[in-house]
Amino acid sequence: MTKAFGSRLYEALATRGPLCVGIDPHPSLLASWGLPDDADGLARFCATVIEALGDRVAVVKPQSAFFERHGSRGVAVLESAIRQLREAGVLVLLDVKRGDIGSTVAAYASAYLDPTSPLRADAITASPYLGVGSLAPMFDAARAHDGGVFVLALTSNPEGAEVQRAVGPGGRTVAQSVIDEISQLNAGTEPLGSFGLVVGATIGDTGHDLSRVNGPILAPGLGAQGATAADLRTVFGNDLDWVVPSYSREILARGPSVSDLRAATADVLAQCRAVLAPRSR
Repeated sequence: MTKAFGSRLYEALATRGPLCVGIDPHPSLLASWGLPDDADGLARFCATVIEALGDRVAVVKPQSAFFERHGSRGVAVLESAIRQLREAGVLVLLDVKRGDIGSTVAAYASAYLDPTSPLRADAITASPYLGVGSLAPMFDAARAHDGGVFVLALTSNPEGAEVQRAVGPGGRTVAQSVIDEISQLNAGTEPLGSFGLVVGATIGDTGHDLSRVNGPILAPGLGAQGATAADLRTVFGNDLDWVVPSYSREILARGPSVSDLRAATADVLAQCRAVLAPRSR
């Protein structure tokens, strides 16, 4: 049997180190690599990233929107990239931020977590703002197929605070309610739960309790978005054990040279190890 996503992530972080690299092929990045802004450019971009990093990092996070903007040919490139990344042994976190209700969220779950789907990834990102309970079909699919779901909690964009830090009738913020519900899904799971959170690395002291999550916390916003590895201590305090730092442009801007991409990755991984070590339960 396939191990649960949490167990596979636990092993990947231990062997490859605490790092997620985003694949965000936006037009300016393709241009800086000398590539056309079309499906062929996407394919060449992904091939280089996979060659450089597929066997070196724990998690790679393709941003689905940058493939979808090229229509069916772009989605075909995404399908191929997911397959090649998984064959290289790296965990694929597909950044789709889907959220809906009923049969629609079940269809999203089937599209991204069912092994029969060409878009099947190891884990996906999800939006809880129709209620965390609305994501139940995703959680069920993740359990059934040994996948993972990372739910938005405290994001880096300044507009997010208006909703995420709003206080509900029970005195908890919306974000704390999301954190608590995901913590319940992971309760008692060893070595690591399969349900994670997204907490931006640029937000400073969160003022929220992350101590019982028992699952991975994806921390985007590092590098070009302004946060440094050292900022992780400010954001997460003593809850650093299963933080997964996520970099994108900081590394990808060093392409298209494979050796330069690898060197940039080694640099940021060393910075993350220095802040996050020792990783212990």
